[in-house]
Amino acid sequence: MSARTLPLLFLNLGGEMLYILDQRLRAQSIPGEKARKVMNDIITTMFNKKFMEELFKPQELYSKKALRTVYDRLAHASIMRLNQASMDKLYDLMMMAFKYQVLLCPRPRDILLVTFNHLDAIKDFIYDSPGIMNQVDETFRRLIDTYSCLSDGEFQLIRQTLLIFFQDMHIRVSIFLKDKVQNSNGRFVLPISGPVPWGTEVPGLIRIFNHDGDEVKRTEFTTPGNYVTPQREGSFGLYGDRVLKLGTNMYSVSRPVETHMSGSSKNLASHAKENIVPNPLVKEELNFLARLLGGLEIKNPSGSDTGFRLNLFTTDEEEEHAALTRPEELSYKVINIEATQEPGRREELSCILGELEVAEPRPASSGKGEDLLALMDAL
Repeated sequence: MSARTLPLLFLNLGGEMLYILDQRLRAQSIPGEKARKVMNDIITTMFNKKFMEELFKPQELYSKKALRTVYDRLAHASIMRLNQASMDKLYDLMMMAFKYQVLLCPRPRDILLVTFNHLDAIKDFIYDSPGIMNQVDETFRRLIDTYSCLSDGEFQLIRQTLLIFFQDMHIRVSIFLKDKVQNSNGRFVLPISGPVPWGTEVPGLIRIFNHDGDEVKRTEFTTPGNYVTPQREGSFGLYGDRVLKLGTNMYSVSRPVETHMSGSSKNLASHAKENIVPNPLVKEELNFLARLLGGLEIKNPSGSDTGFRLNLFTTDEEEEHAALTRPEELSYKVINIEATQEPGRREELSCILGELEVAEPRPASSGKGEDLLALMDAL
């Protein structure tokens, strides 16, 4: 497992989240001023300097539920609100989109190009705010400084870490199904044609060498795919042509997007008992969330800003149906993290949560035994 995977996972999933929210804001005809405010607020929070500093520290990946909590806070960093069903669908779409991109990367190193594609698109979402643009550019430079010196072997380890993280997710997405890149069981179809990875040759030739390293024979063979040599390598700089299209906005052409649980995902539900089975990483996840949430700046609607609800489904009826039919075991709603064992940690969490702006009055504390997510639900 690579300790350098988390920043790439967070930024790419965040980019996919912004693609989806942008598409839904346009589909629901949210006024331009409100839509721009939502995107600017979320991007500002996402690229918060303290948050990025914490994110880029070498650390192991954490559970899908722990990350889901961070994105829930991120999605509600402005005047927009999502209910549980829409948030579940948003997270499913984010996860499956990035899983597809990781699977199709020609080289492990190209995961960095996918990340740059997401950040390039995020910069296009920023409206009239040089300060936010500087935040994104600073993250760009941090990515280049952190990852440009890594070897191919280290990128391969990052790719393996991501694939292990995604391996049990087989949610069907309508766009992928219509484009015939996903099967009905939720598994992706890998292409056998197209450009080969940069620096490699088109398959079809076997070279045989003697013990002195001299080529003594060549044998050609036919391949079922139609492979081509890429014209150039994508730019790993702050600006430039990335060449690779993975990570660009697939929602730029408006079309409805649906998600469905595949049979294999439903079968996994009986094994997905993270909310009741003790997890040896619980303490680490608590520390992770406490540190990361400490860097987030959550905003609430002021008097002049009217909040609104965003629906990721076509109708409210579909949203209600999705909430009722989603298997309880696959819900991301609850993580039981016991935070009462360490008085020092309770004090730190209270300090962090106290700094977050809360517009609504909090319900009375239930005293000892309150877990981190219960505290967050009260925000």
